[in-house]
Amino acid sequence: MIVFVVNTNRNRTGITGIGHLPPSAKLVYKVLESNGLLTQKDLIRETALPSRTVRYAINRLKDEKFLIERYYFQDARQSLYELNRPAPEEGIRA
Repeated sequence: MIVFVVNTNRNRTGITGIGHLPPSAKLVYKVLESNGLLTQKDLIRETALPSRTVRYAINRLKDEKFLIERYYFQDARQSLYELNRPAPEEGIRA
């Protein structure tokens, strides 16, 4: 008997856990993954999505705990967004 093990933790986009989110949220996730901390204006510019769509994507990612919102000291009217990544385990270097 042959048994095949299927990795169910990854979806077709290769991103673990966000397969159920809309395409806009996945795009915002990927942009933040490659660029790090960004403001909403930066995300709008990088994704070429409308501001309302980016706001929706940010809210969905925050609701799912994929995103952290930080205070932006250079302009208090804006926030900085980054991915919520687990801290590396002690003794393991990234």
